[in-house]
Amino acid sequence: MAALHCIDLSNSDIQKSVSLVRQACSDSGFFYVVNHGISPEFMDEVFSQSKRFFSLPLDEKMKLLRNEKNRGYTPLLDQHLDPVNQIHGDYKEGYYIGVEVPEDDPQAEKPFHGPNLWPTADILPGWRETMERYHREALEVARAVARIIALALDLDGNFFDQSEMLGDPIATLRLLHYEGKISEPERGIYGAGAHSDFGLLTLLATDDVTGLQICKDKHVEPQIWEYVSPVKGAFIVNLGDLLERWSNCSFRSTLHRVLVSGQERYSVPTRHMWSLLDAEI
Repeated sequence: MAALHCIDLSNSDIQKSVSLVRQACSDSGFFYVVNHGISPEFMDEVFSQSKRFFSLPLDEKMKLLRNEKNRGYTPLLDQHLDPVNQIHGDYKEGYYIGVEVPEDDPQAEKPFHGPNLWPTADILPGWRETMERYHREALEVARAVARIIALALDLDGNFFDQSEMLGDPIATLRLLHYEGKISEPERGIYGAGAHSDFGLLTLLATDDVTGLQICKDKHVEPQIWEYVSPVKGAFIVNLGDLLERWSNCSFRSTLHRVLVSGQERYSVPTRHMWSLLDAEI
């Protein structure tokens, strides 16, 4: 198991948090965040609603197939994160939700902008409201983490809050369901293939099924993979390639993958790219 730092967002000692984040970002680019303000009861509701969607018949889910704006359903084997080593796509299905932009808004013409695809209320009552609320609350947590990261880079704490930096954030919420297909890395079968995220940072909420692995040094052969333990009530935070480049590689965007041992697994990554860039674990 990987030993990761844990950042308490309720801690009044900001310098302690900054120091821990600086160490974590330099070491692995992964850390836990606790006391983030999203209640355990609401997180349980998010996972419950996610399971309700993935329990629908496939023909119902396919009616919401992902569109050109990167919104909607992605079926099993759709994503191929590590084509060099994978013989098939990832053994997971997902659902993309972005910032809601009405179709008649000029912003909807931009890449990754536009209206979301939503299951109808008669099929999944309350589903849209839950996901929209979670999307808003997760974005606020990401902003709080970004302020600590800015201080860890010896920048002003509001660096990422500036309008010319954030603008309208490209923040993508993704629901993921791993069906339980046993991963066999030696045969190229993965829940999710090895990759690094391409945005600023990702907040990951998971159930209690272990599966996420990280490789702190991708250049070492053979690669050493460590599991990241799920922690009830915590987000797992990891940095993306964008922040690695912005920090001149002093902060790390680390390879990660998912191995499944036969159990179903649910996770909810929220990937934050921000507007300067134009989100699977």
